[in-house]
Amino acid sequence: MRAKKVTYKSTGIDMKKIIKAQNTIGRIISTSRSFLTHGRVLSGFGHYAGLIEIDGKIFALHTDGVGTKIIVSQMMNRFDTIGIDCVAMNVNDIICVGAKPVGFIDYIAITDPDSVLLGDIVKGLVRGAKDASVPIVGGETAVIPELLSKGSQKKAFDLVGMAFGIIPEKNKIIMGSKIKKGDIIIGIASSGLHSNGYTLARRVLLSKHSLSDCVGETNQTIGEMILAPTRIYVRPIVTLIENDNIPIHGLLHVTGGSFTKFSRLNNRVNYRLDSLPVPTDIFKLIQKEGHIRIKEMYKTFNMGIGFCLVIPGSSVDNAIETIERYGMSCSCIGRIIGPGSGNIQIKTGGRTFTL
Repeated sequence: MRAKKVTYKSTGIDMKKIIKAQNTIGRIISTSRSFLTHGRVLSGFGHYAGLIEIDGKIFALHTDGVGTKIIVSQMMNRFDTIGIDCVAMNVNDIICVGAKPVGFIDYIAITDPDSVLLGDIVKGLVRGAKDASVPIVGGETAVIPELLSKGSQKKAFDLVGMAFGIIPEKNKIIMGSKIKKGDIIIGIASSGLHSNGYTLARRVLLSKHSLSDCVGETNQTIGEMILAPTRIYVRPIVTLIENDNIPIHGLLHVTGGSFTKFSRLNNRVNYRLDSLPVPTDIFKLIQKEGHIRIKEMYKTFNMGIGFCLVIPGSSVDNAIETIERYGMSCSCIGRIIGPGSGNIQIKTGGRTFTL
């Protein structure tokens, strides 16, 4: 009997439904732009960060959480890395519009004000903040057991953050409008699953394995692989943004929706990813154990690439040298073709498909 293929939708995460809901939210909140009495909104809902211009200065704001990766943290009774993910999910998005993160605040909702648990969470936040070179300037802790309690789960919590950034000049804003045919796509390696696709990953892996099972060539446990913190790309990307000799046409943080997010940057061109790296153990295992179609994998997971740059071919060598200087692995994974309508074409393992 042929095994049933698992999809993100079959786990209860319907991306089309989510996008429809997001579009509804976007239409409603766009009416609030006129509320600003000093300055103006340059970019609101729909990109990696919102932009506000006040007295010639451009400020970027973004908020995000960690999602169901928290469940894995609870199952492993380990809470000292989840804060890194929270910082990463915010600052990695802020830099996508050309902003330098300059402040971070957090929100921790918890069932019980356990000082040890909170201490571990905040240690992770501080480690992430250090890696991103950004101070934590405040936050909120809410004790709300009625909202979070689930059976006997005494360590139930949720974790959300918000990053604040600055773009020094309007011509430094990076929204993807300059992306053009012939540009090269550089992909920077991820540190694993990062913080997306966990509903599907948990459904597949934990139905057949325990968190202590060792799999793959790295001899890591399942738990270690899926709890690995999200990589923070701030330092190399900010260095590149500040380098006037390297024009950056687009920046992509590979999160929910994975490579389909390229169309968010510019939908007047097409994207061809034909030199992607071989996925690491965690992605191979999820695909094999879940009998997941390759197209579904590249629509859901980062597949080993956590961040992308779109730049002219003449700047590739300098960009790669800068990224590698920060100890990160990167390579040219594709190029821009067009004109087009935002299609993302992937060629891997002898197969070609469009997301």
